[in-house]
Amino acid sequence: MNTPFKLRPYQQEAVDATLSHFRQSDESAVIVLPTGAGKSLVIAELARLARRKIVVLTHVKELVEQNHAKYESYGLTAGIFSAGLKRKERQHQVTFASVQSVSANLDQFRDEYSLVIIDECHRVSGEGTSQYQRIIELLREKNASLKVLGLTATPYRLAMGWIYRYHYRGFVRGSDEERDKPFKHCIYELPLSYMINQGYLTRPDLVNAAVAQYDFSALPRDRFGEYAEKDVNQLLGKHQRVTRAIIEQVIELAAERQGVMVFAATVDHAREITGYLPEDQTALITGATDLKDRDLLIQRFKQRQLKYLVNVSVLTTGFDAPHVDFIAILRPTQSVSLYQQIVGRGLRLGEGKQDCLVIDYAGNHVNLNHPEVGEPKPDPDSEPVQVFCPGCGFANIFWGKTDAEGRVIEHYGRRCQGLLEPADGDRPAGANGRAQQCDYRFRFKECPHCGGENDIAARNCGQCHNAIIDPDDQLRDALRLKDAMVIRCAGVTLGVDGSKLRITYHGEDGEELSESFDFGKPAQRTVFNKLFGRRIANGQAPKVFRRADEVSGMQALLPAPDFVIARKQKRYWQVQERIFDYRGHYRKANEA
Repeated sequence: MNTPFKLRPYQQEAVDATLSHFRQSDESAVIVLPTGAGKSLVIAELARLARRKIVVLTHVKELVEQNHAKYESYGLTAGIFSAGLKRKERQHQVTFASVQSVSANLDQFRDEYSLVIIDECHRVSGEGTSQYQRIIELLREKNASLKVLGLTATPYRLAMGWIYRYHYRGFVRGSDEERDKPFKHCIYELPLSYMINQGYLTRPDLVNAAVAQYDFSALPRDRFGEYAEKDVNQLLGKHQRVTRAIIEQVIELAAERQGVMVFAATVDHAREITGYLPEDQTALITGATDLKDRDLLIQRFKQRQLKYLVNVSVLTTGFDAPHVDFIAILRPTQSVSLYQQIVGRGLRLGEGKQDCLVIDYAGNHVNLNHPEVGEPKPDPDSEPVQVFCPGCGFANIFWGKTDAEGRVIEHYGRRCQGLLEPADGDRPAGANGRAQQCDYRFRFKECPHCGGENDIAARNCGQCHNAIIDPDDQLRDALRLKDAMVIRCAGVTLGVDGSKLRITYHGEDGEELSESFDFGKPAQRTVFNKLFGRRIANGQAPKVFRRADEVSGMQALLPAPDFVIARKQKRYWQVQERIFDYRGHYRKANEA
């Protein structure tokens, strides 16, 4: 038997974390390792240690073949079940298979398996009818204790969200509405920066484009933060000179480079780009490229018969060409994970390779060392910021903005992501003894029935379960009334007269509404603190004010509602509703 590969320290840690988790639990788990970290070696070691039948699934035959080869390099034998590789072997203890082939031959997988390993597991959806889920459910019929392990470099996708719920470092992924995840736990994660700093990956040379860039910021985005293809094509069609100038620079900079990958925004865009590159040195691959042609083109590129490989969303995972040392990004993305995957195509170590040139021509403004936030980027100026929870102290990562000194001046977080362990250790924290998510909310919708704080998108109260009035309904009803005024609030000013605090709400068109709170009266003081004190500094520093002059000293941190609704009372307007953290169909102040 050949001597097994010596695992790198982090690979051994990932293996140990897997063994430890599955000794204690049958709940599904995920390992997150950056592109080029050697997931196939981790898979091979886990398969080598297995004592019962296991199956390793992935979505492309190249990865089936690659993972199988790593396992057999231990001197062990395993089967391959893949129509694309023209092999359907299932008699071995370990089977490397394509998910499509197993799904099409479920009747042949009636044995009892102890473990399913899924490579590139971000492709697994939570839907029970998906190919992956159908396979898992079938194998669970034979073994209720079936273990399911996924490996990926990108545990977050814009159209799906996080693929797991609980992280081993003590926090929760996703919102209250996203509890059903394909996996339960992330049991090990390694940042891209660690791989680069330790010399396991090539250092990227991140350069700002020296020619004109595309500006996608004016295009409308869907709820996942992505752009419609027709809108992108329309914009790019108006800037063909920009594309030509970009490719001219790419060709110039590529003179000293070995292999160049160009990531295009759309198929039409990719064809245009290909037209500007040297025909005899360029290949174009899209989702519609015939599989045989695709294999041939990739092989020619790996053998350096071709220098430029242009693609549209098809070579971000499962592609390994270590000689790539120039990545040109001409497509927009709001996903930090996807951006890291794209750059990762050029970070594998290669002979004679000093660095990998990375140029972003799409103005994505993504920092490779930043963590994935888990939400679409609210606007181009947003960056990941650390926000401490006033309730439990957990350091959350949200989109936000900072001042020149790096202080957080705004953030878009909604609920603390921290997990709280039982206080005494003598009773479980929640169902199955699992730690519970901290219930502190930076932004919230208050239930009018019980006063409970709920997510700003909640339709029913999580505590009393009564329906919560929809802000759009409130605004719509008020706009229909002749004796009601609705203003889009652009800011507030304060005035103090003894124990009384006067708040003036300023509309974007110059309208004003005012109301007063008498801090000498406990009831009015309580109302003010529930409305404003709880929301000071975006919920980062909630405060209970006892005097009116205390409030005036913190005016800069006082939140302004998005809308204010008032009703006519004889000769003056009386404020009735203040809508904070609005998300709906109506435009807020100063929005386009």
